[in-house]
Amino acid sequence: MFNDLTGLAYGIIIFAVIIGVGSIVLTNFGNAVGGTANTTSQYLLTQLGSGGLAGWVPAVIAVFIGLLFLGAFMGGKGKRR
Repeated sequence: MFNDLTGLAYGIIIFAVIIGVGSIVLTNFGNAVGGTANTTSQYLLTQLGSGGLAGWVPAVIAVFIGLLFLGAFMGGKGKRR
């Protein structure tokens, strides 16, 4: 079970790094081009931020850990005889 949690932690870290790098690239791209590109990049940053995609991370973590515990307790009952 701890191996699954370690994999989850690595996935969350990689996801956070991708969102961070993507935010920096989008900001620099929007500032360099200006105009409509800047407006579009600011909108995308809002969608990636805490109100958008990144806002779902805590809920996904809670569901995944809950399913791990359910799987550990429910799956262990069938093995005992």
